[in-house]
Amino acid sequence: MSKDSTKGIWKVISASSMGTMIEWYDFYIFGSLAVVISTKFFPSDNPTAAFLSTLATFAAGFVVRPFGALFFGRLGDIIGRKYTFMATLLLMGGSTFLIGCIPSYDTIGFMAPVLVLLLRLLQGLALGGEYGGAATYVAEHSPAGQKGYWTSWIQTTATVGLFISLMVILATKNILTPEDFDTWGWRVPFWVSIVMVGVSYLIRKNMDESPVFAKAKKEGTTSANPLKESFGNRYNLKFVLLALFGATMGQGVVWYTGQFYAMSFMKTVMNIDSSQVDELLGIALLLGTPFFIVFGWLSDKVGRKYIMLGGMLLAILLYRPIYRTMYETTDLALKTELLSETKQNLEINKDKDSIYTTQKTYNDGTFLIEKKTHFAHKKEPQITKSITINLQDKWALIFLVFVQVLFVTMVYGPIAAFLVEMFPTKIRYTSMSLPYHVGNGIFGGLLPAISTYFVTHAKASGKSDYYLDGLWYPIIIASVCFVIGLIYIDNKNKTTHL
Repeated sequence: MSKDSTKGIWKVISASSMGTMIEWYDFYIFGSLAVVISTKFFPSDNPTAAFLSTLATFAAGFVVRPFGALFFGRLGDIIGRKYTFMATLLLMGGSTFLIGCIPSYDTIGFMAPVLVLLLRLLQGLALGGEYGGAATYVAEHSPAGQKGYWTSWIQTTATVGLFISLMVILATKNILTPEDFDTWGWRVPFWVSIVMVGVSYLIRKNMDESPVFAKAKKEGTTSANPLKESFGNRYNLKFVLLALFGATMGQGVVWYTGQFYAMSFMKTVMNIDSSQVDELLGIALLLGTPFFIVFGWLSDKVGRKYIMLGGMLLAILLYRPIYRTMYETTDLALKTELLSETKQNLEINKDKDSIYTTQKTYNDGTFLIEKKTHFAHKKEPQITKSITINLQDKWALIFLVFVQVLFVTMVYGPIAAFLVEMFPTKIRYTSMSLPYHVGNGIFGGLLPAISTYFVTHAKASGKSDYYLDGLWYPIIIASVCFVIGLIYIDNKNKTTHL
């Protein structure tokens, strides 16, 4: 590839990646702040139900992504890639900013969760049209035989978006007092996105249309009805279904287990301090992100199939041992307690609720704060724990999350090139977007809510290893996808449509 063509492709990747990264940032801010949001937009008298409701609202944004894929995919195949994903960027950014402006449940009651849900649905629709456009745009600018490498830069944007969301949250927490962050500071990351969206819009505005699509439009070979040609044609529908059940379904659950479920698990099951979780997850993501490029490049050399299926198989075999080890790092029953302990510092708030605080320091440096709140209107007390882990445990968890991120990079790095190569130019945006967003939006997006429900149910039933039950969902889904992909996917790189 010549120096000039390299310069051209980097402009395309930079513009596409920045916009997509911002959209993922917008989407993940909600998930990263799920624990805080559950106390702001939902009734506070049942924290578990409020958290599950927040996860369900988060999942709702994923559920509608396939509809966004159909709507914006059709537009992208008719009017072009550039203008379609400019529209999705503005829709996503506006929705995110407005979530940060919604009054709390205490102020406007049930209208708060209703408005949040509506804006999450708009976010999901926008994201449904974004990824297919960006991946298609980059692939159609890429030289033959290098689609995996160049499109893998787009694959990094989801992880980078999550990483930046964590860093913005950490920075906001460090600048503000805990009280200010809890009162209004949690809204700042939502507001910040509008500035990022404005910059990205100006960059995308000056981009040219994809040369492959521009050529097809000039020759009059674009599709008049992309939806019918994508899903009404039995031959093309076969590839859509294979892409879903043989690749993106498993890729979706591996992605969300390795990044979102890991974060939720550490905060809500292991009870690690939220800022510590954001920090160690950010380090693991930073270390793992370059491997998207590595596996995207490798897929150009050896094919997409075995890299993606290898990541699924490793996840299937290793998830339970990994999460058991993670849990044991903060299992207080395995630690020797020091003599320093403070108990029952009584506080009584304005609602006459009694709050008892216990602080314990363990010999390895682990620090526990446990609050037991006796509500005036409830019989059972609410118990909350916050564990600050020592440096050794912190790096152990960073490594275990990093291993999960490696699984993610294996299944996600080659997926854009794999999907783009399956479909012809005139229906590519529509055809690839639907299986991708069903796999990620439905199967992947529902994972946090379903897995958290499994863990909650198993804990209530008294299972000793209840914390592992949430993993059955990604293990089963990935296993089904692995078998289908192993049998039906051809490992040869398909380039006939490019």
